[in-house]
Amino acid sequence: DLSKMKLSIAASLLCLAASVNGFAPKSNVRQATSLSVASSPTAPSTASDSADWSPSSWNNKVVAQSPNYEDSEELQGAIDRLAKCSPLVFAGEVRTLHEQLARACSGQGFVLMGGDCAEAFNEFNVDHVRDTFRVILQMALVLTFGSAMPVIKIGRMAGQFAKPRSEPDEERDGVKLPSYRGDIINTEEFTEEARRHNPMNMIEAYHQSAQTLNILRAFSTGGYADISRLHAWNLDFVEQTDEGSRYRQFATKVDESLRFMKAIGVDTSTPAFTKTDFYTAHECLLLPYEQALTRKDSTTGRWYDCSAHMLWVGERTRQLDGAHLEFTRGIGNPLAVKVSDKCTPEELIQIIETMNPQNIPGRLSIIVRMGAEKLRKNLPGLIRAVQREGKSVLWISDPVHGNTRKTENGFKTRDFDNIRAELRAFFDVHDEMGSHPGGVHLEMTGEDVTECVGGMSNVSEETLADRYNTYCDPRLNGVQALELAFLIAERMRVRTGLPPIDA
Repeated sequence: DLSKMKLSIAASLLCLAASVNGFAPKSNVRQATSLSVASSPTAPSTASDSADWSPSSWNNKVVAQSPNYEDSEELQGAIDRLAKCSPLVFAGEVRTLHEQLARACSGQGFVLMGGDCAEAFNEFNVDHVRDTFRVILQMALVLTFGSAMPVIKIGRMAGQFAKPRSEPDEERDGVKLPSYRGDIINTEEFTEEARRHNPMNMIEAYHQSAQTLNILRAFSTGGYADISRLHAWNLDFVEQTDEGSRYRQFATKVDESLRFMKAIGVDTSTPAFTKTDFYTAHECLLLPYEQALTRKDSTTGRWYDCSAHMLWVGERTRQLDGAHLEFTRGIGNPLAVKVSDKCTPEELIQIIETMNPQNIPGRLSIIVRMGAEKLRKNLPGLIRAVQREGKSVLWISDPVHGNTRKTENGFKTRDFDNIRAELRAFFDVHDEMGSHPGGVHLEMTGEDVTECVGGMSNVSEETLADRYNTYCDPRLNGVQALELAFLIAERMRVRTGLPPIDA
């Protein structure tokens, strides 16, 4: 009827505005720095402004998950070489991300973080980077439409090489060797030489990261991110679904919006629709590598870790008196910390005050990884403490890490239904608490792997072995990741007051 038609047109216009803002590169001109990047003269201050912090002050703290490098001269040689290398990212890019995250803190944005569990040297190729980048962009388009707000796209790539381990050693057939800690430290083969903690691996990780960033920059600005192309790829996805499914209905709404834009004269071939901002992030785990790539911006005088735009501290390295919080508190990058059900409200407030003492919006995100049941029980208390203390944080859901299990035939896997349940719990809790569910963090790939069971791709425990390619934890494949984006978008659409897709 007429009222429904009016609502539909209004929704399309809202999504039009959100799509343009979410996919448009920043065009603000700022003062140039010696790094040839944009600079904000009013960049927020950090602990690096104080006399008790330096890029190396973490050495005075206890370092959790530290590699055991046997040759200190070899280690110093690798650090010295890295210190002479060009930055991988630039201060102006970092500050632009910070600005976008600050808006998300106030409910004006949603973060999509995705990528491999751990990058590997022998898996690197252009197609692998392209496929993951493509799926993230496809997901972002769906989420933009669903939320009617900009989606901040961050890849777990160009630096996600190191992995924490529960045990320092691994034993096979009576032979004990150091555990595989990620290619930046040692390699997967079960030999004494491969498992040696080799500082020269940091050099190879740097060069692979540089190549990855070159590929990402080319794809994000060279027309590959064209909004019409992304929608066409999403239509390929919905063709796999049943006739009349909610995915088809959703795609139809997006298609109507794009047709409407063109009909009223909006030129979708302009940069606002063909280019996109894309950022990188990884776990701040290997501190010698991070220190070597930390640079002082000559315009602001502040330190930035130029290995990535954003860094996070993991559940196993977030000790209040530890080296990782000491290092991150002094850099100007946006930060995140992962918390599980083990984190108390009091501890979280202490972490926030350490990492973001000036309570700067966009500076700190809290990535929650608990499992659905524990999240419903524990997240309200964390949110309540943050609200009570007036802290500015961005809440992000990591629905994969709390849902890992091992099958009877020895495969680590994750159930799609459990991942969806944790995301539903995340949104439910934020609805109850009146807070903003600010993002999602996924281990995923654009490839057609069979590592997580369930979802539209019909991966089962029996088919896990078909294409189980991960060196580390199981990842959502491209179809599973996109299906999850549609489900999140439906929930966000209702939350933002837009009519449901089937209305």
